Amino acid sequence: MRQICWKVLSFFLLLGAPVYGQATDRPNVLFIAIDDLNDWIGALNGHPQVKTPNIDRLAKMGVLFANAHTQATLCNPSRVSILTGLRPETTGIYNLAPHHRDVAITRDVVTLPQYFESQGYRTLSNGKIFHSIGTTPEKRAEFQEWGSIGGGTAGHPPQKLVGDTHMGNHPLLDWGVYPETGDSVRNDYKVATWAEEKLALLKEQSDRPFFLAVGFWLPHVPLFATRKWFDLYPEEEPLYLPPAPPDDRDDVPPFAWYLHWYLPEVRLSWLQEHHQWESKVRSYLATISFTDAQVGRVLDALERNGLTENTIVVLWSDHGFHLGEKGITGKNTLWERSTHVPLLFAGKGIPGGGVCRQPVELLDIYPTLLELAGLPEKSGLEGVSLVPQLQNPDTPRERPAITTHNPGNHSVRSLRWRYIRYADGSEELYDHLQDPHEHHNLAGRKAYREIKEDHARWLRAKDAPHAPGSKHRKLEKKNGHWYWEEQLIVAEELIK
Repeated sequence: MRQICWKVLSFFLLLGAPVYGQATDRPNVLFIAIDDLNDWIGALNGHPQVKTPNIDRLAKMGVLFANAHTQATLCNPSRVSILTGLRPETTGIYNLAPHHRDVAITRDVVTLPQYFESQGYRTLSNGKIFHSIGTTPEKRAEFQEWGSIGGGTAGHPPQKLVGDTHMGNHPLLDWGVYPETGDSVRNDYKVATWAEEKLALLKEQSDRPFFLAVGFWLPHVPLFATRKWFDLYPEEEPLYLPPAPPDDRDDVPPFAWYLHWYLPEVRLSWLQEHHQWESKVRSYLATISFTDAQVGRVLDALERNGLTENTIVVLWSDHGFHLGEKGITGKNTLWERSTHVPLLFAGKGIPGGGVCRQPVELLDIYPTLLELAGLPEKSGLEGVSLVPQLQNPDTPRERPAITTHNPGNHSVRSLRWRYIRYADGSEELYDHLQDPHEHHNLAGRKAYREIKEDHARWLRAKDAPHAPGSKHRKLEKKNGHWYWEEQLIVAEELIK
């Protein structure tokens, strides 16, 4: 039935005609994605020194979801979940591959931009929205118009700025001042320029509303920015480093290491040994501020072209990023630093200055945008519309936020608690009221048994297995043994 419905929808899309008819009074949608941005924005108070005036401006214009969490702490599964409205444990897409059009359950799914196109919207995209774009017509069907940039940072210095690193010495694992004087050479700058140009054109093409997706790569590695952004965080001023006590993993199950067993990201021990911890944190902050400036350029263009009042703006990040917490850098964990992300809605029909502290999911973006735009509901979506919270941020939600990283590994984040259960049955529990940095695992204490059970009831008895073609960050059990990217995990080979 799914294939038949998609073929019918595709027929109408090819004709250029919406299924339900055009409505020129419907709001536009500006869909802003940022890669690897944790909660280090001013509005979330994630880092006391971060400078993000433009994202903070957007937060004041609308509603900030201060307890928003990703469905997967890795680019591809997170973005597939957001744009299909399905959980990783439904699709079996947990890793950097496969592409969603190569998986049976999502091969014919109508993604978020396709649904808007079916309702008469003009859809455009540039930068990193999906993890991978693909080259076939089936994989280029998500948008009517694609910009020339699919992601990346537009070049590397002749040699790595930080020299050789452990964990594979990956070329992306680099940070520091980019050896160019101007920002215009950076891909994210070019994406913002493209958005400025498109918004000027869309102002004149008012016969139908638009869905404009703008995807920024930074602060994804490599953490390069030009000198002006590093000057916001001068080396002569003391830099706040994330709390990372040396005993922080003493009460964490050993299985937690399996989720990030061997990655192209350095451990905190390497940063400390090579005196690079401050440098990497400063580079992360500089790239955040650079990206914030590009967001500001797009928001300014929206206002300059008189489109602000009739446009819904949503800004999100696909997952967070560790900068030393729990002894690591990067993502691929089920802790707050990796799951907690910015999520903001502003624009037509959304009151300004609201902050919602209820647990919400990026999965909720799809149904929320449909309701805000006045479009028919789409069956099969696994998220829940956030419109009640946009109207009144204090409106409670029964559901917690669930994050998954490979089958059987889940985090359940409620208003106060984070419960983690790993595929081997080991657990963690953190009280965010008393322990916001998740330093004290309470899972082994009998007094918290009911709290664990209340959170565990949201987890499925069985997750979908890895989809065919799954690879990169793949963790699976075979013949009673655990394998990381097809290599047997040997406990004695762990790099800490």
